Amino acid sequence: MATVPETERPLRRDAERNRQLILEAARQLFTERGLGVGLDEIARHAGLGVGTVYRRFPDKDQLIDALFEERIDAIREIAERALALEDPWEGLVTLLTESIALQVGDRGLKELLVRSDSGLERVCVARDRITPLAEAVMARAAGAGVLRPEIAAQDVPFLHMMIGAVVDAAREEDPELWRRYLALLLAGMRADAEGSLPVPPLREDQVRAVIGRTHGRP
Repeated sequence: MATVPETERPLRRDAERNRQLILEAARQLFTERGLGVGLDEIARHAGLGVGTVYRRFPDKDQLIDALFEERIDAIREIAERALALEDPWEGLVTLLTESIALQVGDRGLKELLVRSDSGLERVCVARDRITPLAEAVMARAAGAGVLRPEIAAQDVPFLHMMIGAVVDAAREEDPELWRRYLALLLAGMRADAEGSLPVPPLREDQVRAVIGRTHGRP
């Protein structure tokens, strides 16, 4: 009789409980202090032995991958809720506001998004999974005549970069200041905003090149 490989068997109840404790501890510490926290400290925070953590996550990158998957799922959930809203403009505002708030409130996620090498690969995977939903939200708003037609999905990463710069610069003075400048950006994105945009958006390959440079790649 064929046996199920060990890696495919459902985790025992106590093993799954330990996994969730590790993920929660890592989530809290990465959010508060960034990705520099080590597995030993995560083990202490989770109330588990170091060996238990290393058996479940032999290196920190595997733990980061698991948490990043959660973040992608959270952003996709935001986008799905935005699409379900009756008002297309409210849907767009919800998508941008809540996805930026998720990034602002999580130092670990912010570090991950600007990390080189594996961080860039994670960002590209995330964009591939999230962009179709973001495009649907934007297309619905444009179709309803509330989003200026020049705005493209390729503009969204740069909006995040701009707001991220405000967050980093004003964190100590006012951690919520980014909401003021997001409101200004949103006002300029409305179809009834005066004037026109002087240059078109970048192509997708150009967007990826810019993102690559932010991760230290030439």
